[in-house]
Amino acid sequence: MNNKKIRWKQRFVNFEKAFKLLERTLKIDSPSEAEKGGIIRFYEVAFELSWKLMKDYLESLGFDVQSPRTAIKQAFQSNIINDGELWIEALEARNLTSHIYNEDTTNLVVNNIKDKYYSLMNDLYLFLKEKNEQ
Repeated sequence: MNNKKIRWKQRFVNFEKAFKLLERTLKIDSPSEAEKGGIIRFYEVAFELSWKLMKDYLESLGFDVQSPRTAIKQAFQSNIINDGELWIEALEARNLTSHIYNEDTTNLVVNNIKDKYYSLMNDLYLFLKEKNEQ
């Protein structure tokens, strides 16, 4: 097994752990302010690992990927992810999460994570879980 293939499989293990933490946290009914902060933090970590996982997987296929945006675009073109535009939106949301200072914005971000971004990561998780098991 080549080093690039080993790398994405190692990254997958870390992504899976972070993704499962996010998944469990999203199941909390009526999360408190602190729990919303946890959801946002778990999203940040899972998202960072998701684009790096895409990068590592694409590099194992021979692509050269240098940034989150490039990883997302190439993953879309390679049919690894389905909704490139929503992934770019998720990237922009991730970039804003460290600048959340009011409750309305926090609620909006948490709702977007639950309603839109979680399913993106779940699709990536299922796709690469299958590849990892081959």
